[in-house]
Amino acid sequence: MLAIRMRTRRRKAVAFATAAALTVLAVPALTASPATATTEPPATAAATATATATATATAANSDYDSTYYKNAIGKTGTALKSSLHTIISSQTKLSYSAVWDALKATDQDPNNSNNVILLYSGVSRSKSLNGGNTGNWNREHVWAKSHGDFGTSTGPGTDIHHLRPTDVQVNSVRGNKDFDNGGSTVANGGGSLTDSDSFEPRNAVKGDVARMILYMAVRYEGGDGWADLEPNNNVNNGSNPYMGRLSVLKAWNEQDPPDAFEQRRNQVIHDSYQHNRNPFIDHPEWVEAIW
Repeated sequence: MLAIRMRTRRRKAVAFATAAALTVLAVPALTASPATATTEPPATAAATATATATATATAANSDYDSTYYKNAIGKTGTALKSSLHTIISSQTKLSYSAVWDALKATDQDPNNSNNVILLYSGVSRSKSLNGGNTGNWNREHVWAKSHGDFGTSTGPGTDIHHLRPTDVQVNSVRGNKDFDNGGSTVANGGGSLTDSDSFEPRNAVKGDVARMILYMAVRYEGGDGWADLEPNNNVNNGSNPYMGRLSVLKAWNEQDPPDAFEQRRNQVIHDSYQHNRNPFIDHPEWVEAIW
């Protein structure tokens, strides 16, 4: 009888010790969980924010798929390009002088409503500093106006889908060069590079530049009195209605997808100014579908 009691006490002691050990082991796991959930690395946090923004934009764009883009959905190649040309050619045209005020709205600094963000340098500058002097910002034709010789006339010369505020001196460095990778650093260019025949914008707007160039190629097809603008895989295009380098522009479109600033800009142009859209901001995958 005594032996039975001793065995029973030993079993109870072992069970108690085992339960205590399990409790001790469980405590760190319970306290570590919240720490893991709230110490997301900055890169992961940024990726999460980007994914959320992309999902929101996709949801918003689905409304345009059933209305604005309904005749383009499901098409590829020349059929898609033709449909998009018809869709986006319905627009309100601005005078060149009206572009100043339009850019103050489309490119407004989200953190300072008194400023605009300059395309190539990324600098936030006062809206009032528009002009042609050092320290001013001016109206940059991303599709250089000499490529097709359309100047600043109403039409491609005033289409704000490719007109952006830029620092006067940086704009001068870009000139009418085609776009390509490589070169030396542009002073005050935010990381932009240039060589004798090409310009490479800073990483944050590479996709923006690509989508503006390809918008122009779809919008201006030669049927409305203006040159038929087309991308090609060359630089040194001069006054020909071409802009390169297409392979690089396609890579930039993939590398730098539309962000909130670019999406907002597209919406402001649609709602308040030209009433048309850049389809490659809404559907960057259409770049590959056409080219």
